[in-house]
Amino acid sequence: MRQYLDLCQRIVDQGEWVENKRTGKRCLTVINADLEYQVGANQFPLITTRKSYWKAAIAEIIGYLRGYDSAAQFRELGTKTWDANANLNEAWLNNPHRKGEDDMGRVYGVQGRSWRKPDGTTIDQLQKIVDNLSNGVDDRAEILTFYNPGEFDMGCLRPCMHTHNFSLLGDTLYLTSFQRSCDVPLGLNFNQIQVFVLLALMAQITGHKAGVAYHKITNAHIYEDQLELMRDVQLKREPFAPPQLHINPDIKSLKDIETWVSMDDFSVTGYQHHDPIQYPFSV
Repeated sequence: MRQYLDLCQRIVDQGEWVENKRTGKRCLTVINADLEYQVGANQFPLITTRKSYWKAAIAEIIGYLRGYDSAAQFRELGTKTWDANANLNEAWLNNPHRKGEDDMGRVYGVQGRSWRKPDGTTIDQLQKIVDNLSNGVDDRAEILTFYNPGEFDMGCLRPCMHTHNFSLLGDTLYLTSFQRSCDVPLGLNFNQIQVFVLLALMAQITGHKAGVAYHKITNAHIYEDQLELMRDVQLKREPFAPPQLHINPDIKSLKDIETWVSMDDFSVTGYQHHDPIQYPFSV
């Protein structure tokens, strides 16, 4: 819990103002942040200095693993996080590649499950990783990447947390996740949950122990209309001890994740938190 608050305080104290062209707002910004999550010890990095709605974050990562490309599919899982980018992003609404309401295009999980080759065939990056790890193989390139510059114009948003690199040492699985840009008050709350859950799930379905998840952020920022709430409210609060995440042990394969897993298969215990804070969201 403390490392999240330390990053927020660092941005408040040391950040520089940067104009963001996409949103038309200024961001208080620092470069490079490194966070670690003790997945094996089940120290779930759920924000306690405000109420966090963790199920939506898990639903989003499940949608990525399934290769979803529609905000409607994410809503069915239990999260509305893609509604705005799919339907309110002016540039995407005028994009000829957009197929209609709720369409997200070739973003995130689409790239992870169906990366298009020049000959028109596709690569399922995730399946390759699961197959290798299930057989105890780490070829030093167990990499799931959503970052495809050749198809940026075919999606509503460039990926923020863009690459996940798995590493196997003995019987312990590790994860290093890379994020180019992070809205710390809102996005990081989701992203750190997703990094934790991704390692926990991948370890479970490949038959390994979960180790540490390393989360590397290049551009960490607080939007100007979020600053007062962060500085004068959230940073004044003392964090509680981290809760624990419980995942249904019957989830044993990628096929399970693709077909029947729902938010009912996840639960959290020991979650103490302060009151919610309604941070503005920038599309």
